[in-house]
Amino acid sequence: MEPYELPGGGAAFHFDFFRFEDAQEWEDAGFRDVYASAGPKIAEWPEPAAGLLPLPDLRIAIAIGDDSRTRHVCLDALSARGLEMLP
Repeated sequence: MEPYELPGGGAAFHFDFFRFEDAQEWEDAGFRDVYASAGPKIAEWPEPAAGLLPLPDLRIAIAIGDDSRTRHVCLDALSARGLEMLP
């Protein structure tokens, strides 16, 4: 987990779960308390923590293009709040 200070105060939290071997590691690390705190949470590779993470507001998928230089980004709103975030 990496916290990032936001302009104007507060923090955003970045989680990378690809090293998790068991979903229980999420609980053991105390991440439930972090997720309950204010501020945005960004989770990469959430599958290893499946079943313990709250439903995300927004899912962002990034795929590499055929030329290896371009990226394709897909945004999916999974909540009313997520819909508000979309352009």
